[in-house]
Amino acid sequence: MIPCLSEVTTLPSSFAEDVAAYADGGCRAMEVWLTKLEKHLEKSSIAEVHKLLGDRGMAVPVASYQGGLLLSHGAARTAAFDHFKKRLDVCQALGIRTIVLVADFATPIDERSLGTAVSSLNQAAIWAAGFGVTLALEFRGSDTFCTSLDTALALVAQANEPNLGVCLDLFHFYKGPSKPEDYAGLTAANLAHVQLCDVPGVPRELMTDADRVLPGEGDFHLEPLAATLKRIGYAGTVSVELMNPVLWKSKPTQIAELAMASLERFASKVC
Repeated sequence: MIPCLSEVTTLPSSFAEDVAAYADGGCRAMEVWLTKLEKHLEKSSIAEVHKLLGDRGMAVPVASYQGGLLLSHGAARTAAFDHFKKRLDVCQALGIRTIVLVADFATPIDERSLGTAVSSLNQAAIWAAGFGVTLALEFRGSDTFCTSLDTALALVAQANEPNLGVCLDLFHFYKGPSKPEDYAGLTAANLAHVQLCDVPGVPRELMTDADRVLPGEGDFHLEPLAATLKRIGYAGTVSVELMNPVLWKSKPTQIAELAMASLERFASKVC
């Protein structure tokens, strides 16, 4: 596995600040928050970003996140895909090989809209393939559909593109109706990215992103996931992703150090 730290974990800091702080904290790969990168590129070139990353020995194998592709129509759909294509161009230039794609099922759907979503997912994957990018479809536990790992795997199978897999966010695994037996559907081919966190002492129905803490500091069972990654020989990215406003007040370097330590403990269960 490739240990990473998601930039959303240090949301108040800038892209350049994250690169420096993560490197100082012992992190060598980060999950780029695309809006931070885009803001940085308003005043910097791709070549300058390459130098920034190279000077700090920082890899950027994965980025989050792209929305608006699956169910949008008309002008909104055109705008979403245009934005997506620009992001693919940036990702290709920087060597970002995976983009997390959210499912966008915020309202109830019917068979027609489900068909549209699968077709759009297929189209997005085809576009991404042209840039050498894999898409990681993220299910969300509080949406109206695609709230479980099992459903996300089914959608990926229906779209049927080799550069399309799922993003397994452990928060949404516990928040939604996913079950431990859903892990059986994972393979090295259909698992594109993993996002780790934990939540202590909060009923699943009431959990919010703000309740996220470092892996191993809450009530989630990490061992079954670790055993699954070991079983399938997963060699992809595993990031710590937290959206905790309390943690945001800490120094990014300290956050990076703590996150890397938690990933090392998790990795020891996978190896």
